[in-house]
Amino acid sequence: QVQLVESGGGLVQPGGSLRLSCVASGNIFRLNVMGWYRQAPGKERELVAHILSDGKTYIRNSVKGRFTISRDNAKNTVYLQMNDLKPEDTAVYYCNLDNYERTWTNKVEDYWGQGTQVAVSS
Repeated sequence: QVQLVESGGGLVQPGGSLRLSCVASGNIFRLNVMGWYRQAPGKERELVAHILSDGKTYIRNSVKGRFTISRDNAKNTVYLQMNDLKPEDTAVYYCNLDNYERTWTNKVEDYWGQGTQVAVSS
């Protein structure tokens, strides 16, 4: 019932920047979280950052100071600004949206985008 469309991935040299975008459509609840996960070959998928519908953010320690997450609620879009990219940032990045029913303890729906490749290499 929710569709997520990602864009902005690509090949970048170390130290470069990219901005990922994810546009959500469909039945987006008042309480929701939009975020970015990434998965490198042979590794577990990991949460990079997320942002709640009220604007509260989480950024994993390994990208703090380099990545920024933001959202435009009017456009149902979440962004991940990625600066000073490093080879270890290479992964497929997935947009995620979680719908919550009434309270933040009741996650009821979980949606994923198709993924966008980020490659950091010289």
